[in-house]
Amino acid sequence: MNENNDTLKQILAAARHEVAKVIIGQADVVDKSLIAIFTGQHALIEGVPGVAKTLLVRTLAHVLGCGFSRIQFTPDLMPADITGTNVFNLQRNEFTLIPGPVFTSFLLADEINRAPAKTQSALLQAMQERTVTIDRETHVLPANFTVFATQNPIEYEGTYPLPEAQKDRFMLKISMSAPGRDEEFTLAQRTLSRESPEATLTSGAVQAVIRAEDLPAVRAQLNDITVRDELTGYLVDLVRATRTHESVLVGAGPRATQSLLLASRAAAALAGRDFVTPDDIKAMAGPVLEHRLILRAEFEIEGLAVSEVIQRILQEITVPR
Repeated sequence: MNENNDTLKQILAAARHEVAKVIIGQADVVDKSLIAIFTGQHALIEGVPGVAKTLLVRTLAHVLGCGFSRIQFTPDLMPADITGTNVFNLQRNEFTLIPGPVFTSFLLADEINRAPAKTQSALLQAMQERTVTIDRETHVLPANFTVFATQNPIEYEGTYPLPEAQKDRFMLKISMSAPGRDEEFTLAQRTLSRESPEATLTSGAVQAVIRAEDLPAVRAQLNDITVRDELTGYLVDLVRATRTHESVLVGAGPRATQSLLLASRAAAALAGRDFVTPDDIKAMAGPVLEHRLILRAEFEIEGLAVSEVIQRILQEITVPR
């Protein structure tokens, strides 16, 4: 690897190490979160309450030297609660912008599907354009703006399902499950000591591995990761196959192709390589495609899962040598 790739490799390894001081286990979740961050994209995190979704994003923000905000989405949340609003200043006789929580680097949109469509659309513009419009005036968000939205996979009462256009804005869907027994045992032990995950994060034991202003330059180093034309063709065929598969009603669009390519390149960097392999593409196909596909009703009734469809498509597409 060249010098740039070595720097990227060191930063990724250091970030993993520091996050592991707080987040017990969940190595795969941490890796996928880093992939979303270092590709400048957004991630949808799905998991039951109490698996440290909020703590994960807080820790990532601390380790990467970035700001953090959290929005608890509720049915009465209004767009201005996210973007902010102009308030009249009597002393200055003018309107002053009171920025909302969206003006940050890492934004945790907690239980995003509990907010109505009008509020979700306000976040949609911020995610896609990295700008927000307040009283017809456009404001630019920080360069590192990244949204981590959470959903509870088992609770749907009083929720507003995310529209397909908004789900497509998320590069990855990250499934965060409960820790294994050994990991939960370690968590229980640390909870009774001064080394609980929350205390570890606030005690100064977790170090930042990079400054926020340096993150864009590190992201640019991913451009040095090689992707052979044969692998790009394989990736394109894989995404296009989702549009014609017999069990799929709505397949993945061109944005999925871009996301899978970027995610595969970042996965190669996490593995310490300066080139992408077919295994990188296969590993990222599920997280990139799963939330973008809609199955035909008859196949859903039969109990077919989207993850199974993706695995079938992977088996049908010839892997380049």
